[in-house]
Amino acid sequence: MNTEASFCPPDRRIYVLVAAILASSMGFIDGSVISIATPAIRDNLGASLAEAQWVSNAYLLMLASVLLLGGAVGDRFGIRNVFAGGIVLFVVASMASAIAPSAGWLIAARAVQGLGAAFMVPSSLAIIARAYPKAERGAAIGIWSSASSFFTIAGPVIGGLLLTGLGDWSWRLIFAINLPLGGVALALLFLKVPADQPDPDRRLDWGGAVFGTASLLLLALALTGEDTAPTTRLLLGAGGIVLAGVFLWWESRTKMPMLPLGLFRDRAFSGAQGLTFALYFSLAAITFYLPMTLISGWGVTPAEVSVVLLPLGILLTVLSPFSGRFADRLGPGPMIAAGATLVALAFLLLGLLIGTHNLWFVVLPLMIVFGIGMSLVVSPLSTAVMTSVADRDTGTASGVNNAVARVAGLFAVATMGGLGALVFAASLGGQPGDLSFGMPPTGAPDAALETARIAATDHAFAAIAYVTAALSLLSGIIAWTTLERRSPRPAGT
Repeated sequence: MNTEASFCPPDRRIYVLVAAILASSMGFIDGSVISIATPAIRDNLGASLAEAQWVSNAYLLMLASVLLLGGAVGDRFGIRNVFAGGIVLFVVASMASAIAPSAGWLIAARAVQGLGAAFMVPSSLAIIARAYPKAERGAAIGIWSSASSFFTIAGPVIGGLLLTGLGDWSWRLIFAINLPLGGVALALLFLKVPADQPDPDRRLDWGGAVFGTASLLLLALALTGEDTAPTTRLLLGAGGIVLAGVFLWWESRTKMPMLPLGLFRDRAFSGAQGLTFALYFSLAAITFYLPMTLISGWGVTPAEVSVVLLPLGILLTVLSPFSGRFADRLGPGPMIAAGATLVALAFLLLGLLIGTHNLWFVVLPLMIVFGIGMSLVVSPLSTAVMTSVADRDTGTASGVNNAVARVAGLFAVATMGGLGALVFAASLGGQPGDLSFGMPPTGAPDAALETARIAATDHAFAAIAYVTAALSLLSGIIAWTTLERRSPRPAGT
């Protein structure tokens, strides 16, 4: 018998795969559609810009800070048990989100949802790896990956159609759909999949999780909300930096750290994390604030926005395998540098041309350029991360890279919202009154004031686009200078 898959008989493996796909789809749908739903959430709940940021950041905060611990918890208590626990927590928090009567309620529910995802996300792939022997594992993960790509693409389209057809209240259905998906996944796990063997000797880095979460929370609070007093923000930021230092000290001393600092001694690994932070910061900022600008600023429907964003998912799905093969020939450095440069160009042109208000001949083509650029990055970046560490550390390295991308998204939504609000207010002469960046006016606005509001929204998004363009270009420079570059092999060799 193959001991690699001894916990799951061959006739039960399909149930593991389906459960993993259903559970992962919940996270992918919520993650890809939340940016389109944000304007509706703000309007339906009367949420401020800072509250809208925290609807996203509460989820990212818990996911990013606990993600590295999530995989170890699965080893300690059994992957099936932890996977199921993560699904339950995610579904319960999703239902709480769906019935949220206020922004504060929704933010709290999203934090719990992120905690559930931190245990669910790493377990979804781990349980496939445990259930399938190596000879069959690649095909199973390929099916999981294809299904994940489909749900990532379909999420914004379905969400956009719901919001356009049913109105602002229908953002609640985006969370409610997790109940049947999670219910079926749990039924498959408990009725068809036997429990795997836990490892009671596995130690967990709870201290790292606590210090990391507290540090990220204080830093995010310091960066979010333009109405917070400067002294308060300074104190919060200082506290976050101090706790970040405590976190690094703890990770250097504990026997089984969730973040092994020794990995960063490798130049390629450190470079990969640096470019991941810069590029995924840019990705998160644009995908969060562009829909807000289009829907609340221009009056574009959510369905139209979902169509405009569709090429990103399609191109990533179609082109990523080819970029992976080219990375094998040329090395990941040139591929990522080229892709990041294309992304920077797309963001720069978005900033320059946002005032044209041309959805189909400006924004859509630039989203295509953006998608091509990202498709040149994703697969080579995974290759760069995996090849920069020893085989025994590949799982940890992948988790670190995933966590860095989530932290980048957390800081992107926090900082760029502040920048957008600052530019928006300055464009209105520093007296925005009841107007807010990314929020449509209430009632029938004065024509001149409405023109000024739309122009201020464009200026605010342009500022975000310029920052992200610079960071994307920086990520390309990091890739070129730190990652492997190979000379192309002559044909026939």
